[in-house]
Amino acid sequence: MAVKVNCLNPIAACGMELLPDTYEITDNYADADAVLVRSASMHDLELSDKLLCVARAGAGVNNIPLDKCAEKGVVVFNTPGANANGVKELVVAGLLLASRDLMGGYNWVKDNASDENLAKAVEKQKKQYAGNEIAGKKLGVIGLGAIGAKVANIAVRLGMEVYGYDPFVSVDAAWGLSKYIKHITNVEDIYKECDYITIHVPALPATKGMLNADAFAMMKDGVRILNFARDVLVNDEDIKAALASGKVAKYVTDFPNPAIAGTENVIALPHLGASTEESEDNCAIMACKEITDFMENGNIKNSVNYPNVNMGVCGDTARVTICHKNIPNMLTQFTGVFAKQGGNVSGMISQAKGEYAYSILDIDKVPTEDDINALLAIDGVIKVRAI
Repeated sequence: MAVKVNCLNPIAACGMELLPDTYEITDNYADADAVLVRSASMHDLELSDKLLCVARAGAGVNNIPLDKCAEKGVVVFNTPGANANGVKELVVAGLLLASRDLMGGYNWVKDNASDENLAKAVEKQKKQYAGNEIAGKKLGVIGLGAIGAKVANIAVRLGMEVYGYDPFVSVDAAWGLSKYIKHITNVEDIYKECDYITIHVPALPATKGMLNADAFAMMKDGVRILNFARDVLVNDEDIKAALASGKVAKYVTDFPNPAIAGTENVIALPHLGASTEESEDNCAIMACKEITDFMENGNIKNSVNYPNVNMGVCGDTARVTICHKNIPNMLTQFTGVFAKQGGNVSGMISQAKGEYAYSILDIDKVPTEDDINALLAIDGVIKVRAI
């Protein structure tokens, strides 16, 4: 039976072409086994019993009801790092926009384009848009994930003195960081020391509004703030007050909203971070590979609501995957189901993430409908699939 895939947004062809020929693209969301999405909101959509996975072609997943999906045994993937270079390059542009009044100069030339003496007028006017160079300035990078690490590294190459803060930095990210980055253990040191601060953390209860009046009070006068992560990380009213007082000289954000759009010394861009052809291609390729490996082998990579689990390709007659609650004695019950019918489990792996877990079992027999129903009858089991 063909795997049916529904695209809630257009997905780059270079990714879609990676789906096996047996996969069918359907316009019927309710009939899909897998869903590909970029920015479309799924919060008001029903999750059918048939739906197995959702792949977000991008990093942020605030448009997907993660808890609801986990409860239904729907694995949600994202594509971390696929758009990191695109965002990094825009952050570099943000540093330049924050340090030199390029927007003011551009607008002046545009407004005076019909002036016959424009060339002479330029020489008199340009001093109004003078700024500072970023070389030699201190940049604080809050969050050293896929994007933050790239920003920190390129800032070093641009001659900046870089401070990096991330108490949860991964081993892989740490290995990729320049040795010239100063690792900071207290974010307040970045607030106090840096001329520029850029934030690259996810929107979590602990991070929402973390750049607020208290944080701004610790910063240097004339600090420049960049936010290419999520709008909720910066308190809108507090940043407006800090801009009005001169504590913050410029605020560059990729997330315009009515509260800050049009505010003096705010440069708001229309969420362009990952809007490059290369980023969209990379995200599509990664998302389609995640779906294929999950549907064909049951493996999970880059899930945001279930644990990452990889057991390669099935080495026996059949493979069974189980989404279940993270409670004791589950594996014994799973193997017991097949043992009753004389089946042998030749390989098994199980991982947990919070209150949910995921298990893969390779067995030497094709599971029957009775086997599947017996697994589903176990308390805590959410979804069972035979591959």
